[in-house]
Amino acid sequence: VQLQASGGGLVQDRGSLRLSCAASGRAYSSYDMGWFRQAPGKEREFVAAISASVPWSVTSTRYAPSVKGRFTISRDNAKNTVYLQMDSLKTEDTAVYYCVADSRRVDLSGDSVEYWGQGTQVTVSS
Repeated sequence: VQLQASGGGLVQDRGSLRLSCAASGRAYSSYDMGWFRQAPGKEREFVAAISASVPWSVTSTRYAPSVKGRFTISRDNAKNTVYLQMDSLKTEDTAVYYCVADSRRVDLSGDSVEYWGQGTQVTVSS
């Protein structure tokens, strides 16, 4: 699986951005997808994840407490794309955001995540 993230940029405090991540490869819908971020001088941090789309289960989402209620993850299986809608952005959301995919449940530490995309920079100015 190859992942291509886009949509980062510079936005003012309390603004919005939408990140996209296009996946190549087969069986995209069978992968859990997610986002991590890393700010300068800080540890990598889980942001959000969305479960695989399988006929026998309901798609579920998970969020880091710091973004819950402000960020929304979604997926469009027809387009092999996962999105991260980021609203009410804060300066502390400034980071490089990475898209991930995993044939298992996305590990919140990121240590065992199978596939990583290149990062996209998000900068929130005050």
